[in-house]
Amino acid sequence: MLSEQAVPVVRATLPAVGGALDQITERFYGRLFDAHPELLRDLFNRGNQANGDQRKALAGSIAAFAVALLEHPDTRPDTLLSRIAHKHASLGVTADQYKIVHEHLFAAIVEVLGEAVTPEVAQAWDEVYWLMANALIALENRLYQEAGVAAGDVWRAVRISERREETADTVSLVLTAPDGSPLPPFRPGQYVSVRVALPDGAHQIRQYSLSSAPGRPAWRITVKRVDGDPAGEVSNQLHAHAATGDVLEVSAPFGDLVLPEGEAPLLLASAGIGSTPMLAMLDHLAATGARRPVVVVHADRSPESHAHAEELRELVGRLPEGSLHLWYEEPGASGAREGLAEVGSLELPAGTHAYLCGPLPFLRTVRGDLVASGVAPADVHYEVFGPDLWLGTAA
Repeated sequence: MLSEQAVPVVRATLPAVGGALDQITERFYGRLFDAHPELLRDLFNRGNQANGDQRKALAGSIAAFAVALLEHPDTRPDTLLSRIAHKHASLGVTADQYKIVHEHLFAAIVEVLGEAVTPEVAQAWDEVYWLMANALIALENRLYQEAGVAAGDVWRAVRISERREETADTVSLVLTAPDGSPLPPFRPGQYVSVRVALPDGAHQIRQYSLSSAPGRPAWRITVKRVDGDPAGEVSNQLHAHAATGDVLEVSAPFGDLVLPEGEAPLLLASAGIGSTPMLAMLDHLAATGARRPVVVVHADRSPESHAHAEELRELVGRLPEGSLHLWYEEPGASGAREGLAEVGSLELPAGTHAYLCGPLPFLRTVRGDLVASGVAPADVHYEVFGPDLWLGTAA
């Protein structure tokens, strides 16, 4: 909770700070990487820095947190904080790094806003920062404790026991412990980070959903080649070079888009490679003999580009109350519907809880259709691969 002195100051300056956040975050990252180049080389996603997505995500999260403090002073924005904390834990972020961020973020604020940053303004926004930072530190420490590791010590070696070509641009990698010991447990829908050494000496990190059910002797991730500018450094390196027998550095499992227990009806909607967490959820439901209603929606470019298509059909077929609805932009003779997914055309059971994963345009459309059809906004949960540019607007 903000102090009584800080509330009117933050309220009065939020338009100015919010309007300048894009400039502030750009200046912040420039200062941060000048002082600590190792963070850009070995921690931050260089592609998301190049295209500006990380800067936009940081600005959005700061603004959303400040607004939440003003509009709901007695309620912590847990959805916002949980999403960030899980991502930070998967990267091994530690409390001392928040001090480094504070130093360069507040220097950037002063550089951009100049004399408008009076001592009172600086003190008020300092409160905002440390309320958010300390909440995240506490959440991340709890996640580390639950994972049974020291703060930041999330990495372990795993061996690729099998590589499978799923489509022309997608491979799945089956992972086991080199000594044959059990891998840590996880919840269906969670992901792991993979840290890869690149040809230029950098160690870049990406997150990949675990795409099969927990409780098995092996994990599985699915990697799609990412073309474009910038291209996907880690995904493309793995797609081109990862081979059976190779050892990878992989984090403990994290992620807050997880399959809920109980008997409530479910909608699992995905697009493209966003199907991977849904596969883990469906595999778990099938393995445990679940009888709850499960509506599964998937959208893709074509049958040939749909990774794990046959597996998806098989898993849904094992659910007594499961139904599958496919949309392909180029359906061919697949029997799928043509075009983009139209979730609003489906009849969903009352009390449906929806879980979405895919590109932002897909998430926005599907969430809007669900809310318009009567699904409670609080019952719509999502995962987006990469910086969450929607955080704070859809929570």
